[in-house]
Amino acid sequence: MTTRTTPHPTAPLLSVDDLVVQYHRPGAPPTRAVAGGSLQVRAGEVVGLVGESGCGKSTLARAVCGLVPPAEGRIVYDGTPVRPLRVRRREPALTGIQMVFQDPYGSLNPRRRVGAQIADGIRTVAGRGEAPSDATPADLLTRVGLSEDAAEGYPQEFSGGQRQRIAIARALAARPRLLVGDEPISALDASAQLQVATLMRSLAVESGAGLLFISHDLSVVRLIADRIAVMYLGRIVETGPTAEVWADPRHPYTRALLAAVPKPDGAGVLPAELPGDVPDPADPPSGCRFHPRCPKVFDGCDREEPQLIAGGVACRLYAA
Repeated sequence: MTTRTTPHPTAPLLSVDDLVVQYHRPGAPPTRAVAGGSLQVRAGEVVGLVGESGCGKSTLARAVCGLVPPAEGRIVYDGTPVRPLRVRRREPALTGIQMVFQDPYGSLNPRRRVGAQIADGIRTVAGRGEAPSDATPADLLTRVGLSEDAAEGYPQEFSGGQRQRIAIARALAARPRLLVGDEPISALDASAQLQVATLMRSLAVESGAGLLFISHDLSVVRLIADRIAVMYLGRIVETGPTAEVWADPRHPYTRALLAAVPKPDGAGVLPAELPGDVPDPADPPSGCRFHPRCPKVFDGCDREEPQLIAGGVACRLYAA
């Protein structure tokens, strides 16, 4: 397993500031899937974005890649504002952002050979005005643990774990500075999940790229991430170095998530269950969005929405 290293305190490679992403439904108010989320990723750093299903993690990732337009806020990658993708070809500077999608069965073209799809990524390097890559599809496939012969195959000839490795090779072909993994292990069997997660970390850190890794599996994120950002109902509620957040979670939601992680200690104790369900983002609770489920709720939590303070937590328990 790759040993985590502390990233250098450089300027952020990716900055997401007060991002709002809305979905519209006929005859209904807009749904704010992301309601003011902010985070940063530095070069050579792995940031794990965690939270329950429906909290807005994937929407934030898609906005970072330009796949959905923001209603408010800013996304800046390496000094360049990220604009939504249009019919025209993406501006070359933003091809340094590459995404590995959740579904390895749907993210590859079944009618094209694996090598041809990876070659598409290689060609984008020259389009950015950089020196042409001397990597070949076969080289990239061996980097992700597959044989050179895989370049001649079609996606449907491979297992789910192998397809996700192919998707990673295709993303690496574009020589990205920022790699985004949108739940890239959730569709894989247990034996492949940690292998793919650690592979993504090692390849990103080896190349000096930043990695934003989205997952609801905190046990995997703990092993690969330098920092964790915890998201609830469209907002970041806690962020900090992985070891610190794991050892001393501050937000009640973070504590609940960690308490729900199974512990293979042989004690036979079931993990704690987080009470209630995630509210409808189209009709979020007033005040703190977590207060209807919070064991620490007190007077005023239903009226005032807390902001992320310098200590990396958005909770009135820590308000000055």
